[in-house]
Amino acid sequence: MHGGDWPFLWHGAVLTLQMTFLCLICGFVLGVILSLIKISKCAPLVWFGRFYTSIFRGTPLLVQLCIVHFGLPQLLGVTFTAVQSGILTFSLNSAAYVSEIFRGGIQAIDKGQYEAAASLGVSYRDMMKDIILPQAIKHVLPSLVNEAVALLKETSILSYIGAVELLRAADQITVMTYRFFEPYLVIALIYYVFVMVLSTLAGRLERWVNRSDRVS
Repeated sequence: MHGGDWPFLWHGAVLTLQMTFLCLICGFVLGVILSLIKISKCAPLVWFGRFYTSIFRGTPLLVQLCIVHFGLPQLLGVTFTAVQSGILTFSLNSAAYVSEIFRGGIQAIDKGQYEAAASLGVSYRDMMKDIILPQAIKHVLPSLVNEAVALLKETSILSYIGAVELLRAADQITVMTYRFFEPYLVIALIYYVFVMVLSTLAGRLERWVNRSDRVS
């Protein structure tokens, strides 16, 4: 590895982190909404939520990315950049998994809390916002961390459509230097460090949440 190689890796690392956190936020918001749809009493909405989840969980992420990046422009006449295609695909895909995580977390809440809130005249919206969802987040935090880690590693497939994330940056270095072992080893170490840092931060957050529960 030479000094001129590091700017490629820096750019790739920055894009990888940006994509991960942006898609995680979008996927989280969409996933929560989708989970509420799937536990609603409206049959068409429930059917839509289950169908959406089955599509995105039942097909490869790379295929979804190709449909968005290459297929939708042909269908809609709108061209997406590699980054835009990645954000859209990963957000929609992550939403499917997050919705299942939250659905399980919400359904794990004791039904007595629903009944107590209803007896006090708390609206469904306020009950979900103030009582159910905060508890569900605490229960599903480890699963959300796993989803974040998976999303971080999955960003590598963006190299297939030309986005210069970590894997694509390593590819560019190999083209210029004709060396393969060092660039790929370095990005593997970078991914490993990112995952370890994310897991450490998540572990501290989980301990803080558990400690605040005991104090309250």
